[in-house]
Amino acid sequence: MKRIGLLLVVMLLTGVRAMAIEEAPYTVVKASGIFEVRDYDPHILAETLIDGTLEDAGNKAFRRLFNYISGANHSRSSIAMTAPVSQESKGEKIAMTAPVGQQRSSGTWAVSFMMPASYTLATLPVPDDNSITVRQVPARRMAAVRYSGTWSEKNYLDYKERLENWIRENGFQISGEAVWARYNPPFSLWFLRRNEILIPVVSQPVS
Repeated sequence: MKRIGLLLVVMLLTGVRAMAIEEAPYTVVKASGIFEVRDYDPHILAETLIDGTLEDAGNKAFRRLFNYISGANHSRSSIAMTAPVSQESKGEKIAMTAPVGQQRSSGTWAVSFMMPASYTLATLPVPDDNSITVRQVPARRMAAVRYSGTWSEKNYLDYKERLENWIRENGFQISGEAVWARYNPPFSLWFLRRNEILIPVVSQPVS
């Protein structure tokens, strides 16, 4: 397993509290063991595109995104953080949320941080780095599988296939690309990690 060195250093400096305070809200529509169908509320993502392997993309993207939420932005207003971050920078600090998302996008990986619900597109500070975009994600229905273990491509592909089979067997249709979601810092014990794969779905029409 390739460790995400930058993320490890940041989490040791700032504390685990900064990793996961606020999570994307959802309502469970259907549940069966490790599988669920969830209705997610609209939310905002800060996102950057990265070339590379599934396992390397998160490490490459993390510096950009973490710098943005730590102050590498054009601050529009003074909004207190919901979690302290020790790194000093010139702009506004934004609380870190969970999960960190990763999704295939035209041969690259789109890696994203969810923004706290207290922000809107109008109130979020503009990133200094123009490779970071901020976008609104509409409400959507997602099938999810939850698993622990290493952040490996083998695990990702295995659980993605299981989820796709479960979706078809339970009367849903895949309507978009899979998202790989991680909720823990890399120094967490592998068997305690919370990992998820989420796939947009719609209900199949009744014939």
